[in-house]
Amino acid sequence: MTPTLCLNADLGELSGAEGRALDAAMLRVVTRCNVACGGHAGDEVSMRATLRAARDNGVRIGAHPSYPDPENFGRRTLTMSPQDLAASLAAQARRLLSIAAQEKAAVTHLKAHGALYNDAAKDAGLAIVIAAVTADAGLRELVGPPGSELERAARAAGLQYLAEGFADRSYEPDGALTPRSLPGAVLEDTSAVLAQALGFARDGSVAVRGGGRILLAIDTLCLHSDTPGAAEHARALRAGLEAAGIGVRA
Repeated sequence: MTPTLCLNADLGELSGAEGRALDAAMLRVVTRCNVACGGHAGDEVSMRATLRAARDNGVRIGAHPSYPDPENFGRRTLTMSPQDLAASLAAQARRLLSIAAQEKAAVTHLKAHGALYNDAAKDAGLAIVIAAVTADAGLRELVGPPGSELERAARAAGLQYLAEGFADRSYEPDGALTPRSLPGAVLEDTSAVLAQALGFARDGSVAVRGGGRILLAIDTLCLHSDTPGAAEHARALRAGLEAAGIGVRA
């Protein structure tokens, strides 16, 4: 059986014509996308353009909400009540879904962004809030780290869970992503990104900081659109996977 890999990207995060051009380039490569919907980035212009491009390229679409913190790009933990967080996330998802309905683009999943994604991977309460927002929005799939509280909350809510790995981020021996504050946390060399993707696709393994490899069972692999050279990485990654006999599909 031919191995396959789903590629996803977080999009709609950069403003202006340059951001839309980058999104369009990524959407010619990936099979899923996660669209920023106002919490950390994204406005009506970016959401509408990204939804249209994803629809036209046959890419599966997800909502990408975050802590309401555009000043810090959603990469800082906020202390919020479960009710306030749920209200914010639901509003973000509704905004994207409303525009998607106008564009006749189907939204199928949700993936939290940044600090919220990392916090909810370890905090059962946060994970339950995210799973509930996903289900209440009528979405049936939740994306997050393998073996996390998000996975447990998704299963309990009756959602399909898509375990996610990262092609352009370094890993720690415990399976966590290397904090961005440490050197080498973001992989910027295309050959390193491809090597990491091939490891995930072939045997579910990934190199960790300090040496050695661990196993991480994943369903989808993320490329960040804000990584330097993201579009070039994406094109080289897909070409390299297909050259190695690995199919790329949602």
